[in-house]
Amino acid sequence: QVQFVESGGGLVQAGGSLRLSCAASGSTSSINVIGWYRQAPGKQRELVAGISSKSGLTINADSVKGRFTISRDNAKTTVYLQMNNLKPEDTAVYLCAGDPHSYIIMKYPTNYVYWGQGTQVTVSS
Repeated sequence: QVQFVESGGGLVQAGGSLRLSCAASGSTSSINVIGWYRQAPGKQRELVAGISSKSGLTINADSVKGRFTISRDNAKTTVYLQMNNLKPEDTAVYLCAGDPHSYIIMKYPTNYVYWGQGTQVTVSS
């Protein structure tokens, strides 16, 4: 079992920045990929960024390229999402998730087994 706890969300004005953290505990060595998802009211859960635990390879959604950066600490137990130049459309609950099966960063939520509770990000215009 793996547990994720997200933190760092809040209210920020458009153009501002936030850094989200995802702290993992438990059998973290079993996780191949960690993804940051977001879900806005009435919308589907969307993969924002992902990172391979083995290689460090990262991907970003087109909607956040050039603004968001995913990274991890050396112990590989915490994954960060640096969010710059935030826009009102970035408002959502942000969740991290772990995929213990795929070595490729998958965008579909059904690939991810372990999920955190999420942290709210609200961007005002």
